[in-house]
Amino acid sequence: MSRSNPGDVEGSNSAGGSDFLQLDVGQAPPGGRTEWLAGRLRAAIADGTLPVGSRLPASRVLAAELRVSRGLVTEAYQRLAETGQVSGRGRGRGGTVVVAAPSPPVAPSRAPERGGLVDALRAVPCRIDLSPGVPDLTAFPRTAWLQAERRVLASLTPADFGYGNPQGAPALREAVVGWLARNRGIRADPDEVVVVAGVAQALALLAHVLREEGVHRVAVEDPGSLGARQQLEYGRLEAVPVPVDEAGLDVAALRASGAGAVLLTPAHQFPTGVVLDGERRRDLLGWAAAGGLVIEDDYDAEHRYDRAPVPALRALLPEGVCYAGSVSKLLAPALRLGWLLVPPRLRDAVTAAKRYADLGNPVLAQLVLARLMDSGELERHLRHVRRRHRRRRDAMLGAVAELLPGARVHGAAAGLHLMVTFDGAGFEDTDLASAALALGVKTHPLSWHRIRPGPPGLILGYAAGSTGEIEEGVATLATALAGVVAALPETGRKVFPERRQPPGGSRVVRG
Repeated sequence: MSRSNPGDVEGSNSAGGSDFLQLDVGQAPPGGRTEWLAGRLRAAIADGTLPVGSRLPASRVLAAELRVSRGLVTEAYQRLAETGQVSGRGRGRGGTVVVAAPSPPVAPSRAPERGGLVDALRAVPCRIDLSPGVPDLTAFPRTAWLQAERRVLASLTPADFGYGNPQGAPALREAVVGWLARNRGIRADPDEVVVVAGVAQALALLAHVLREEGVHRVAVEDPGSLGARQQLEYGRLEAVPVPVDEAGLDVAALRASGAGAVLLTPAHQFPTGVVLDGERRRDLLGWAAAGGLVIEDDYDAEHRYDRAPVPALRALLPEGVCYAGSVSKLLAPALRLGWLLVPPRLRDAVTAAKRYADLGNPVLAQLVLARLMDSGELERHLRHVRRRHRRRRDAMLGAVAELLPGARVHGAAAGLHLMVTFDGAGFEDTDLASAALALGVKTHPLSWHRIRPGPPGLILGYAAGSTGEIEEGVATLATALAGVVAALPETGRKVFPERRQPPGGSRVVRG
């Protein structure tokens, strides 16, 4: 007996139907039933009819309902498994499960509205999430938080449940002062601290105050955080790009920009991972002392592995630096808790802006965080997650070196992510990110965080996944890269060596 396609039964003209997806095998083209079934399943996954996590019927059951051979159904399932959309969990109750949906387009425009793509990407289900900016959420200290919350509740009076101080609970402001003194070398008074709903709100408040002060142009690092830049632009400020190189922000270019303020991440630049060096720091502080305003985003300075801590700019020039920090990268973004220190001349305006924004953060969470800071529990948690993050960092470095030859790795010494660039490549990094997402792996294309053109790259978060997930994710990126490179003209492929090589093949810039 000859067969035109694996599993298609020769001479069978009887059409089979199934309640599952209202499948009617009579609609399949002659000799093409396997591809027809795989196509119908792909379409159902793409439009959400089969969401991630749903289970496909057992191949024997679906074959019986459609009145086709089991081999036809098994082959269709295998084709989806090869593209990363389903995963067979072996024998037993696991079955074949949908694990990834085809991605929406991830190629952004150059307009500020592309910032919304980050939120859209966050909502897309996937097998492995290598997005930057997320800590190990499984390590959240639930027991310590609950114990602190019980103690706080036991000590509160009825009056404590009323409206709090918009500037923040005094207990947390005092605890933040102690935390910053111990961990960032900043000497401050509790009255200098404004409690905010993360750095995003800190930037929104500053945008409002700066605009009222007559500042309409703020310099930003390029590349730099798209989310931070979006906050400033939403606050009706013009974001002026200033280049970043191996020494950090180009202060000479900042002077030439004419901007009245600058937003930067000096301790661990996002996304490159470089540290603002000593000469640039002195030059920047001189610029601030002459009337410029520095907005210091200390977003993940506590996560370091291969280098000594870097002093905060705020510790060196309090009157010229607004300092913003949070627990989003240490505990969890969902807490929406952070702090903002501003020079005396802006303090009343920022506090008023906070009052009119929301009347202050929820007091109970502030008091719990204060207790964790005062008790030393937060330092213990930091030591714990730093060890976990370092192991995951090392796993990603090893996987990138083995599976992504030709890649250049940046910022490995600290933080929660690596930046990987492909110098001389002829493809768009949005194409690579889209191909990876189609295989179930999320990451950020570097171009999302650029204003001016530059080499293609990816920003790979490693803190939120296990070492196994990280290694599988990078292997999937290698598969996506191979597909993108294969689509290039012959001249564009020559910049890439063979996919597999001994560890150490990628160039690593520790940062």
